[in-house]
Amino acid sequence: MAMLGILLVIAILFVIVIVRTVRVMSGRDARRESGGESVMLSMALQDALIKLKVQERAMAARAEASERLADQIVEGLTSGLVVVDRTGTVQAINPAAQRILEIDAKVTGQSFRDALKPATALTDLIAEALEVGSPIVRRTITLAGIKARYFGVTVSPIASTDGTLQAAVCLFTDLTAVVELEEQLRLKEALARLGELTAGLAHEFRNGLATIHGYGRLLDPQSLPDQARTCVEGIRAETTALGEVVTNFLRFARPEQMTMAPVELRAVIMRAIEDVPGAAAAVELEGNFATINGDDVLLRRAFSNLVRNSLEACADAGMPARVYVRSDITPQGVQLVFEDNGPGFSPEYLVKAFQPFATTKANGTGLGLAIVQKVIVSHNGHITAANRPEGGAQFRVRLPLARH
Repeated sequence: MAMLGILLVIAILFVIVIVRTVRVMSGRDARRESGGESVMLSMALQDALIKLKVQERAMAARAEASERLADQIVEGLTSGLVVVDRTGTVQAINPAAQRILEIDAKVTGQSFRDALKPATALTDLIAEALEVGSPIVRRTITLAGIKARYFGVTVSPIASTDGTLQAAVCLFTDLTAVVELEEQLRLKEALARLGELTAGLAHEFRNGLATIHGYGRLLDPQSLPDQARTCVEGIRAETTALGEVVTNFLRFARPEQMTMAPVELRAVIMRAIEDVPGAAAAVELEGNFATINGDDVLLRRAFSNLVRNSLEACADAGMPARVYVRSDITPQGVQLVFEDNGPGFSPEYLVKAFQPFATTKANGTGLGLAIVQKVIVSHNGHITAANRPEGGAQFRVRLPLARH
């Protein structure tokens, strides 16, 4: 029995040892499992952070690319773009707008009325859009200056989600070339209709004048009484003057038969100067002259009329004449400028300088500048008249370059 008791105690102790050993081993396995889960969780978190950083870099790259593309689009626009916030401050202006408006200085951060001061009509539209909050679509405006300029303007207000006005985006295009082309087409059509309606009548009128003048020449003034002699001389003088008017009017009204060929402008202007008595000593040429496709005879007639007009204006004002002819080659064509030191034009005459029979001369027919304009327009060119700031008249002629 004692032996059985000892064996029972030993068995109990053995069981206790085994249980504790199992517990110890279980604790170690649990710690190992816990440590493995921690490692796996840490690795998962690191992988997630890496993916987030990659996504963040990709989103930043896309945002930068989008911003760069937007800047390139704005800078690459051929139309002018101005962004003005609700306080009237210029937030952005693209290079095309600065070029069109001839703005060299940095204007962002300034009041739009100060920044765009030369373009009052444009600032008025921006102010209207900011005040009313409604878009202005395809409005045509005119900017006054030495040369009138025409713009097509669209102003779009930008509002937040709650409807509050935030800014106005102004987009505008220089339509001056288009308007000038339309004016040329209208003038060509008007000249064609005028020629059809009046050429025949003027021709018959000239024939009648020639008959009257011929009979007047048949009369011998020396064989007539003094009173009759005066009448015959008056008939001769008036028929001669009217004949010149009719000839000039026919030259203006009837369609010209143009012979187009390469023409060197300097040579044509030099020959035109030779056609005007006293012009060689008074006219100076400078600049780069070009070759155009044109009618040598018609261009020579037009240029001689411009030179003669300047010399006569100076002579009527009793001052020695100085005429300057300058030429410059631009992407739009060759630009010729005829200037003189005469009295210039009155504001009333400037608006009708190229209209038929508009003249400031007592004995003028008023067809000289009208003929000049017709010749220039027939060559797909453009001519304007103005007064020089320092005094005198100025004519600007633009002609297209010859195509090679």
